[in-house]
Amino acid sequence: MAVNSMAKNNRANPKQKLRTSFRKNRSTVARDNDLTRKFDLANGSVDDLENRQQVSGKGQLTRKRTIAAAEIHQDATGTTLMPTIDRERCLPGRVLRVQGLVSIVRLEDGSLRRCAIRRLLKTISTDLRHVVAAGDQVWLRPEGTDEGIIESVEPRHGLLSRTSRGLQHILVANVDQVLVVASAAQPRLKPNLIDRYLITAEKGQIEPILCINKVDLVNPADLQPIVGVYSQLGYQVLLLSATEGWGMDPLRRLLQGRETAVTGQSGVGKSSLLNTLDPELKLRVQTVSEESQKGRHTTTTAELLPLAMGGYVVDTPGIRQFQLWDVSAEEVAGYFRDLRPWVSQCRYPDCSHTHEEPCAVKDAVADGFIDTRRYESYLQIAAS
Repeated sequence: MAVNSMAKNNRANPKQKLRTSFRKNRSTVARDNDLTRKFDLANGSVDDLENRQQVSGKGQLTRKRTIAAAEIHQDATGTTLMPTIDRERCLPGRVLRVQGLVSIVRLEDGSLRRCAIRRLLKTISTDLRHVVAAGDQVWLRPEGTDEGIIESVEPRHGLLSRTSRGLQHILVANVDQVLVVASAAQPRLKPNLIDRYLITAEKGQIEPILCINKVDLVNPADLQPIVGVYSQLGYQVLLLSATEGWGMDPLRRLLQGRETAVTGQSGVGKSSLLNTLDPELKLRVQTVSEESQKGRHTTTTAELLPLAMGGYVVDTPGIRQFQLWDVSAEEVAGYFRDLRPWVSQCRYPDCSHTHEEPCAVKDAVADGFIDTRRYESYLQIAAS
């Protein structure tokens, strides 16, 4: 685990007062709703009761607060504010999983602690759906024999995240690579979903590896067109079968000694692949629904799992819809490796590559330099 150097690499500045916004539920409502009861207790006298109340952006209802000791972190999520902590009283650790209000944290000595999150961290206003995610490097204040309070989160890198309820939902943090798992059948292959994962990996600066599972259910020759497209773009593509054990040796070499997120839609066999690689994991699996041909949600929370061969994997919950986080329509083309070289050749600098004439991207599609399916995927993602 890469927590040994946290004390050396932390970005603690000298203690300073910083003013920041808090979430709406930070303050209690100041308006008094119990005037009638006070009137009765005063035997009908109103001389000492307030006759006017005003709710404004000041005082108790303001969402701005000053943190006496804080520091600013720059990481993959942007600029965040963290309270300055006393590291003599805290221990460094790695979040293995988050279950509701409890985070399971592994310390440097291998022990596990069930940790709550410091209230100040939860109430600072951010774009994050959850302030702590699997894979985070944190500082915690130990409580009792196996509990603690997470006081601070170290700057993140290697993020895999999506949009959820208008906020950034970090699936996993601080990983080297991501396995984008799809299935050749049951459920059917969804190239557009693969493209969304690839964009997220490019944005999070994580190396993506495309794994197509359940190839034993189809004729492998039918997969060659899509394998060829992604391989020509420089992506590693593996054809696998968890049930037959096909392709496990190359996958094992890619995972050994590295920290890897495993993601994909429900039912593609993520947990089955990990069980085949390391039977000691004993992850729960289910079959695909025969009626809808959709996977059942088996993995309910992202979890950092150590591999017997060395390294870690993060088994993430299956996702049926994957909405990109912080990617505008104008930026989408820049994340498509096959569209990127042609964008600068368009006549208009703000070309959307949809209706403009002339358009270098559309001409490249017509001439066969860009795969038609990939262009259609770009149009769908940009429109959404």
